[in-house]
Amino acid sequence: MKKILLIDDSKDLRENTAEILELANFKVFTAENGRAGVELALQENPDLIICDIMMPELDGYGVLHLLQKNPSTRNKPFIFLTAKTEHKDLRKGMESGADDYITKPFSGTELLSAVESRFKKIELLEKQFGGELQELQELMKESNGDALRDLTDVSNVSYYRKKQKIYSGGSRPTSLYYVRKGKVKTFKTNDNSKDLVTGLYNKNEFFGHIALLEQTNYQETAIAMEDSELAEIPKKDFELLINNNREVSYKFIQLLTKNISEKEEQLIGMAYNSLRKKVADALIKLNKKYNTTNDEKFQINITRGSLASIAGTATESLIRTLGDFKHENLISIHESVITILNAKKLENLIN
Repeated sequence: MKKILLIDDSKDLRENTAEILELANFKVFTAENGRAGVELALQENPDLIICDIMMPELDGYGVLHLLQKNPSTRNKPFIFLTAKTEHKDLRKGMESGADDYITKPFSGTELLSAVESRFKKIELLEKQFGGELQELQELMKESNGDALRDLTDVSNVSYYRKKQKIYSGGSRPTSLYYVRKGKVKTFKTNDNSKDLVTGLYNKNEFFGHIALLEQTNYQETAIAMEDSELAEIPKKDFELLINNNREVSYKFIQLLTKNISEKEEQLIGMAYNSLRKKVADALIKLNKKYNTTNDEKFQINITRGSLASIAGTATESLIRTLGDFKHENLISIHESVITILNAKKLENLIN
């Protein structure tokens, strides 16, 4: 059963709207003001949020702003309820990141239509980005017609060996890449030939889209961390997709936003974290990224140089810190393989 959070300071509207949604077989949580709504969103993790704009204490724009700052609620579908009908007010709501708006007064049919439309679009996006690449083709059939049906033709698959370069910084982008199998990293190299890892990509993830969207050369180099199988979507087909499919455009905007947030966190960590925190953060980051089966003792097969570039520290300093972690029974080391023995304690070093 889908969960919906309804935030509105009008008791009558709140109760009537909740009743309509419950009759449509949704589980509804209600909050009487913005502050309580934010707390309830973090507590209940709803599938969709419906929020009034004009409220005391914290208005709807403030609610949306706070929820977008939290990773657990950042991408939740958000619908504004508003008595304002001026174009500038509606535009402000959409520019703030809302997915839709419903103008008061509204009928039960209008309400359910907006909610069901949003859930349908979510399902289409999940088909595209949550599983096999051919599901993207199905999305195109459902949402955009014959023109894009062959976008993800499996004949565009390429195979890369471990450490093989996929593209180089400074080169012109020709494709959007999708990881069907394996692991990929992107990195930049400074004037002293020191590498800084800028991205880690796993199965079912896209990369190479930033240069395509910016219409610039690649700002980084990409290599396969292990034998990998990549689908390469031609630039012209990607541009056609972006220009003709609003939902896919929105998804790549989300990917860009996520990328910026990750880079900000990385820079803050490199600037202010201690050496132990930097190394612990790099290990936890790899564990969260690649430990898809949640193994208690996850093995990371990575060179010390690569790990140092992820941590943002010198290789010699990294090796000394890994030795300390080994002595503290946080990890074990066998040749190039690092086994995380106590992820919780490593996370405690970061927090």
